[in-house]
Amino acid sequence: MLVASLTLRLCNLKENNMFYSKLIPFVALLTVPFAFAKTNIVFIMADDLGYGDLGCFGQELIKTPELDKMAKEGMKFTRFYAGSTVCAPSRSVLMTGQHMGHTHVRGNAGGDMMRQSLRDEDITVAEKLKEAGYKTALIGKWGLGEMNQPGHPLKQGFDYFYGYLNQVHAHNFYPEFLWRNLKKHKLSNIVKPISKESRAGFIGGAATKRVEYSHDLFAQDALSWIEKNKNDPFFLYLPLTIPHANNEGSRMFGDGAEVPDYGIYENKDWSKQDKGQAAMITRMDKDIGRILNLLKKLKIADNTLVIFTSDNGPHNEAKHNPELFSPSGPLRGMKRTLTEGGIRVPTIAWWPNTVPKNTVSEAPFYFGDLMGTACEIAGASKPEDLDSVSFLPTLKADSNKQLKHRYLYWEFYERTFRQAVVMKEWKLIRSDMDDSKIELYDLSKDIHEDKNIASEHPALAQRLISYMEEAHTPHPSWKTPRTAQK
Repeated sequence: MLVASLTLRLCNLKENNMFYSKLIPFVALLTVPFAFAKTNIVFIMADDLGYGDLGCFGQELIKTPELDKMAKEGMKFTRFYAGSTVCAPSRSVLMTGQHMGHTHVRGNAGGDMMRQSLRDEDITVAEKLKEAGYKTALIGKWGLGEMNQPGHPLKQGFDYFYGYLNQVHAHNFYPEFLWRNLKKHKLSNIVKPISKESRAGFIGGAATKRVEYSHDLFAQDALSWIEKNKNDPFFLYLPLTIPHANNEGSRMFGDGAEVPDYGIYENKDWSKQDKGQAAMITRMDKDIGRILNLLKKLKIADNTLVIFTSDNGPHNEAKHNPELFSPSGPLRGMKRTLTEGGIRVPTIAWWPNTVPKNTVSEAPFYFGDLMGTACEIAGASKPEDLDSVSFLPTLKADSNKQLKHRYLYWEFYERTFRQAVVMKEWKLIRSDMDDSKIELYDLSKDIHEDKNIASEHPALAQRLISYMEEAHTPHPSWKTPRTAQK
């Protein structure tokens, strides 16, 4: 519109003047790149951060001023769901736009890391954005492919990678090395392994000499990468490790809340583990503020969508006291459950002059919707067989154009096999594919999922079970009670 208006004014002023006839195409050429600039996308994901861990979601003890400010300057999503209730499958859903019944990685694999690797045929958000002309970077924790596997980030659409490949390696905030693309970036930390046995393809441990804190390195690398790529459209995927516990550190030293200092919590009458848990979250909060401020300083904030979320519900693995902070807020359950506390995650979208300030969306979305949203923003074609809708209309406060899911679906393989489906306000959980083991909740009246009303609504329960049957596809590496019997 700017180009057309300016060109028309020039034509009207000096219709027959040769100077103006030559100036018009120059003006158009000068302004077109700005008129058609692609929107940058920054997706920041905490690790094991609960729905109630942020001030803007009700937290009273842990201070998160930068994220609270981000919510005031943007949109808070109160019904945004993770892809799964644990790390690897949640990230697989995020990257592929396929829910747990379709995505390839359906659990934390343990020893067989090929089960936890994306395949050559999997199409990721990074691949689609790279095809659309974006610079792409992953800084932080990956967990979807090791060296020499098809799921390595550089084989899945990322131009640049700095961080952890292996999720057990990522437990340790003071590792001996991080990966930078295909090479090890040696650090000054000294790590004591917990045993000689490999877990998930890696020997976990904890540092006895703590010098370089991985989160701080990620934050600085993200700032540097944004600065370097400010003149190009970019996609930065920033999966942080805070506030995941160092599980091995918990077992070895009784404290898995690894952080350089307790900051503002130093003098609190709390355990060191509780101080560490709070300090990690506040430390992360400060660095997210640094990223948003850099985007403003570079004058690219208006052309950058920033999304903040968590990969699943909160953990209980650092030897801290979860009851002190109530990390699930009004929800029931934590990580490794399919109740709302395990899968509903605090989510904020920030995009100055596009996302309306201090707004709230109660519409149900989930990780798989990043694919549809990113493709629409970038003008990229969407892969086939997606379980994804674009929430761009919601970001622009245009609810009339917002497509809706018929339902959202999850399945989880640890301990007993469980499934969950959400349709509008209704939530059904089923165990072991047994229709007698079902729980039905009305989330509009019972957000804590206290009252199982399955017996009161048998027809509705059967409808939601039919959605589970529709959503689940068999997988050779992930056995259900039915496939195990064959």
